[in-house]
Amino acid sequence: MISAYIGNRGKYHEGILAVEPLRLPATTEEVQAVLSRIGVDGVWYEEIHIVDYETDVAGLRARLGENENIDELNYLASLLEEMDSGEMKKFEAAVALGEYAGSVKDLINLTQNLDCYEFYSDVKTEEDLGQYLIDEAGALDVPKHIRDYFDYEAYGRDMFLNSTSDFTDSGYIENNQSSFIVHYDGDKVPEEYQIFSYPVEPRRSILEALKKYRETPPPERGGRKAAAHGER
Repeated sequence: MISAYIGNRGKYHEGILAVEPLRLPATTEEVQAVLSRIGVDGVWYEEIHIVDYETDVAGLRARLGENENIDELNYLASLLEEMDSGEMKKFEAAVALGEYAGSVKDLINLTQNLDCYEFYSDVKTEEDLGQYLIDEAGALDVPKHIRDYFDYEAYGRDMFLNSTSDFTDSGYIENNQSSFIVHYDGDKVPEEYQIFSYPVEPRRSILEALKKYRETPPPERGGRKAAAHGER
């Protein structure tokens, strides 16, 4: 659904490119494996950044940034994975409309508010819109015997300009003015979607080594201290 290319920020500043892809949705174990491969252990290297994305969801890649939260991305990817093809096309059109696409938090809420939009996959132009509204939706009573002379394009253009809507590659989408409900406030990702964790064993071994060093410092180099001047 979404592949995020995770990089070790510390090594990047050292001139070393350490990057691995993480396909989302993912598990904690998969995250730990990726972090281990790029050398992020939570001790010497803690910071990550996302250098690129791949996704088959149209328009989504451009909405994702370098410093996104892995748990939030996993939350979004999990919700997208549950969509059928019709919902996905509607979501893609809503992303193109751009009302709720400024952050991963917005996109998460957008997946759960698709009923706030009307979507017509076969409507691609103003003329298509005019024909749909009159011939199928009955928005205007135009007698059948004069429809061949009616300017569907002008009518469709007027309706388009007076609504919150857009023509997208997926089809025509319009905000139907229903209440947009914020299900996720950006404060805490639901526990079932939380996957970020540093590798366990490497982190533990490093911490144990540091603890042992502090408790039992190594002997000073050169063996026994040289005798003081007065002892000679």
